[in-house]
Amino acid sequence: MSRITLQDIADHTGLSKFAVSCSLSGKPGVSDTTRKRVQDAAVQLGYQRLKPAEERREITLIFHDQVDSVSYELRTMLQDGMQREAHRLGQPVRLQWTHDANRVEAMVKDSAGIILVGPHEQKTLDILRASGVPVVRLGWVAPLEQADHVGGTDHEAGIAVGEYLIGLGHRDIAFLQGEEGYRGRMERYHGLRESIEQYPDARLHNLHFKEDGGFIPALQSLQTTGIAPTALFCAHDGLALTAVSELLARGYRIPEDMSVVGFGDFSAATQISPQLTTIKVQGLEMGATALRLLLERIETQGDTVPARRILIASTFVERRSSGPAPKHGKSLDQTTRKEAGS
Repeated sequence: MSRITLQDIADHTGLSKFAVSCSLSGKPGVSDTTRKRVQDAAVQLGYQRLKPAEERREITLIFHDQVDSVSYELRTMLQDGMQREAHRLGQPVRLQWTHDANRVEAMVKDSAGIILVGPHEQKTLDILRASGVPVVRLGWVAPLEQADHVGGTDHEAGIAVGEYLIGLGHRDIAFLQGEEGYRGRMERYHGLRESIEQYPDARLHNLHFKEDGGFIPALQSLQTTGIAPTALFCAHDGLALTAVSELLARGYRIPEDMSVVGFGDFSAATQISPQLTTIKVQGLEMGATALRLLLERIETQGDTVPARRILIASTFVERRSSGPAPKHGKSLDQTTRKEAGS
């Protein structure tokens, strides 16, 4: 059920919104009879008055509490960025982990603003929109959704990786998407495809598979069609670690036989050998920017400023897992035959 507004009470009583506001706030300008009439209607309709902004200065950071292992490190960076910026500005914040729309509704009533992180359900979004409380989203928004949003540059990252690998001479490039259904992964893929399509002699191959042990079968299936990629762009660093480990175990040299590029630049990227070439996501700055954007929206006190999208550019980190393309792609069958003959 939507929150009862001043306009709802005005419609119910036949009075102006101004008269209703004066009656409920205790301001002069209305008679005692009108004031009581409005107050009775507010009780009848279930109106709950939000505290004034100066009484609810606290900002609430709401993280979706069902987090996959891939997103956990990024979420931690976002949280740190928000909290550091809040401390720098002297802004009180509270942290909540939930996907329960009813809990979110309760939090809204005493919050100056909300930063919403993750793929929350439509009911939660409807509650926030109806509340009138300023909100900034960290997580994918619908096309032209009228919401302030801070995000990363997934599509650009895909383009950058494509240009980098093409520049190294790679012409058969595989995108390790793993499991389907993740918006960010698809944005990276589309960027990579956009880049590679500029080169008539280059081919892009999209590998879908269950991330628990499915990489090698997917690669073998591709190779049975006569395609032996020389470079892999992995949807996240975790997939890249899997690829590096399994390829090394099967006799591949990295990057001499296969270049591997990840995404995220999380802690594991430098904990393997060779260390991982990857795209660094600026999670700390994304979190800090979301807090600053929310405070700015609170100061404007309304919808006079159009909804904004702010993208924090990722950076390319080149390490030892990538290099020039070999003259010929190596297949798993070749490594198997070599091991059998040794």
